[in-house]
Amino acid sequence: MKFLIPHLVAAAMFAQPANPSLPVREVIQKYIQARETRDAKALAALFTEDADQLVSDGVWRKGREALVKGTLESSNSNDAHRTIEVQTVRLLTPRIAIADGRYTLGKRVMWTTIILTRDGGGAWLIAGIRNMLPALQTPAK
Repeated sequence: MKFLIPHLVAAAMFAQPANPSLPVREVIQKYIQARETRDAKALAALFTEDADQLVSDGVWRKGREALVKGTLESSNSNDAHRTIEVQTVRLLTPRIAIADGRYTLGKRVMWTTIILTRDGGGAWLIAGIRNMLPALQTPAK
């Protein structure tokens, strides 16, 4: 019995919900909400310590502190309403997920890819963000 209890606790901690993408989608929604409300503490709680972000103008933000500072500066300089409409979530392993979605900032429409990892307690955290502007389509010649 002593041997069985730790395994049951571990199984409960990492059990998959009925919709395994739901917790990932919730983290992304919290990210957008924290950006909209400019809540530095809430933003910091969503990132891994070594998280990084490549923004659409080519700037790299590396580390939790740089991401929080950069996202708040960005939100303050462009207060247009932003949304992320998650299109797909892929669970690569029980602890790693990739979410792709349409990122809208006012009239600007982009794509974003968000990489998430699960911490030791089972909570999803953002480890990386890649924002991309769609390439212009060139007509065939």
